[in-house]
Amino acid sequence: MARTFDKSFTQQEPILEAAIERAAEIMKSGRLHRYNVVPGETSEAAQLEEEYATWQGAQFCLATTSGGQALQIALRAAGVTVGTKVLANAYTLAPVPGAIHAVGAEPVLVEIDANWHTDLDDLRAKAATSGARFFMLSHMRGHIADMAAIVSICDEFDISLIEDCAHTMGARWNGIRSGNFGRVACFSTQTYKHINSGEGGLLTTNDAELASRAVVISGSYMNYAGHGAIPAEDVFQQTRLESPNCSARLDNLRAALIRAQLPLLEDNVRRWNERYFVLQSVLSKVAGLRLPERHQHEGFVGSSIQFQAIGLGAQRIPKFVDACGSRGVDIKWFGADEPHAFTSRFDSWAYLNDIPELPSTKQTLATTCDLRVPLTFSTADCRLVAEIVGEEATRLSNS
Repeated sequence: MARTFDKSFTQQEPILEAAIERAAEIMKSGRLHRYNVVPGETSEAAQLEEEYATWQGAQFCLATTSGGQALQIALRAAGVTVGTKVLANAYTLAPVPGAIHAVGAEPVLVEIDANWHTDLDDLRAKAATSGARFFMLSHMRGHIADMAAIVSICDEFDISLIEDCAHTMGARWNGIRSGNFGRVACFSTQTYKHINSGEGGLLTTNDAELASRAVVISGSYMNYAGHGAIPAEDVFQQTRLESPNCSARLDNLRAALIRAQLPLLEDNVRRWNERYFVLQSVLSKVAGLRLPERHQHEGFVGSSIQFQAIGLGAQRIPKFVDACGSRGVDIKWFGADEPHAFTSRFDSWAYLNDIPELPSTKQTLATTCDLRVPLTFSTADCRLVAEIVGEEATRLSNS
């Protein structure tokens, strides 16, 4: 009888008791809004901003309602307006092109290579010909491209780099934290990310003017002094009058949940990678499955694992996904023609004005499969999951 797996791929670890107690205190006070403080009190949201800026190694930090709102605010604060062209790697999730579209800008999609990284040749070509002066780089599913080369290209063409670090909070490239390469970085604390507050986002930057604009855009009114990691007062004198209010403030309740989890993040990175390497060790031995080598300079966070089912081909992957699903293993496929749940391919974003062909990206995604790696799984669970995937891949390849 075939073995099955009975744990949920969406079950997170429980919220810490200390966070629950602090959340209860905040609820009992009734003062959930970040600016609703008593004299001499620093809000939970402001304390989070101070602590995350320190942890990230950035001068300024803004807490927002979601990672997607952080992306939109970053674009507006960086100077993106209606009609502005913004480079973006084509392998990402819908909130990235959605953020670009929401501010009235025009995405210029860039190819990826076989390892899910930005294609540097295509980036250089489009940087040279598109007229774009912004690049929203999504470190999709934790895959960090050659950041030295990307920064060099951006510098050469005077392009502002905006990093989407929703999947790389806690990751590093050559020892530098993801998010510290560009002009501004955005993070997510949505339930399936590396810190869980249900929804939530963070924006970090060393650019004082951008930071001041972001704070006002987030909905500070004239309460910006109540933020925890902001520029000096004089920087706000102009930006406070010319920046629109988009009401995307993080509340104190969710800030308390994030603050409690931040000190655990480094150890959780270790735990995720421990599970990732078990999955990798089994899946890499399965004929017909391709897993790229993760380079030593890429200090990734293994909260998910991707592989290409090249032995099956795109036509048989739906059967493969269904077969694994019948045994309790939830695989996402990035090559489907239609969006499914959180997963979509670039050519399904019909609201974009001009969707390019991008043959390299389409070929890579045609066989790309994805497994979430919850910390509620043990290493033994991960081994069983990988063995089930391998058995189904082998069975279908031989059928």
